[in-house]
Amino acid sequence: DEEGITLTEKGRTLVDENYLRYRPRLCDACGGRLIILDDAFKELLEEFKEVTRKRPHPQPGYFQGYMREYDVVARVALMHYYGDLWRSEVVLIGDDDLLSVALSMSGLPKRVLVLDIDERLGDLISEIADERGLDIEFMRYDVAEPLPEDLIGAFDLFSSEPLETWLGLRAFILRGTACLGEGGVGYFGLTRAEASLEKWRRIEALVTRMNFAITDVIAGFSYYSTRFEDVSYEVFVKRLRFPVRENPGIDWYKSALFRIEALGRPKLVVDPRRRLRLTYIDEEEDITHPALYGGEG
Repeated sequence: DEEGITLTEKGRTLVDENYLRYRPRLCDACGGRLIILDDAFKELLEEFKEVTRKRPHPQPGYFQGYMREYDVVARVALMHYYGDLWRSEVVLIGDDDLLSVALSMSGLPKRVLVLDIDERLGDLISEIADERGLDIEFMRYDVAEPLPEDLIGAFDLFSSEPLETWLGLRAFILRGTACLGEGGVGYFGLTRAEASLEKWRRIEALVTRMNFAITDVIAGFSYYSTRFEDVSYEVFVKRLRFPVRENPGIDWYKSALFRIEALGRPKLVVDPRRRLRLTYIDEEEDITHPALYGGEG
């Protein structure tokens, strides 16, 4: 009812008191991310929050959204903890989150290149880079298109928050891994809200076929806002069979963070010079894409 979810009398009889005695919880310090921010990373977080105020609103046509600033900087911290950033060449396959800015502000990587289809994002990154004296490259790029020859095998690390249709997820990971050289490392996010375990199994099988080991899967590493000034990713709530109040500002949409590492050179299973098929919506598994609900909103 409107007061919340309660157990019926029958439900109460089914609850085992012993089950309720044990209440496991995540670490208060890191929230289960395995990493905490020291003073230098806390300073980076405050600077990063300043620059993200200028970012454009998400484009639902590209199914854009962005993670919380804390989680972006936590990803930088985790990359550095594993020794993946210092003097490395980094490519980002999409950058709604402005991870490129946080990376460049840290001064750790040698090179940061953003591949993204949204030219507004490129303009913003260039503006921030000019203001802050950062060195960030931007290339307008659609992951469905062939990968430019000079990017193949040219990087030490890729990071991405891919689409979660199978073809979208596959395309982003194929492009990211194709950019890596010997011993290269990849980071990417994957949810349980819109990616089934079968999809997880398929992407894990794909990366291991390409000569990568999956070294980490950290559940709930990144959280995303689902409501913006111009777009809401919570339209599906109206179709629930019980009343739900307006979200008071809780970021509930989260993704796990994968880290993969190549054993030698990546063994590419698809020629990066080939064009790829791409879909933006999975009608069976997506719940948040506004296009699924027509004019509702």
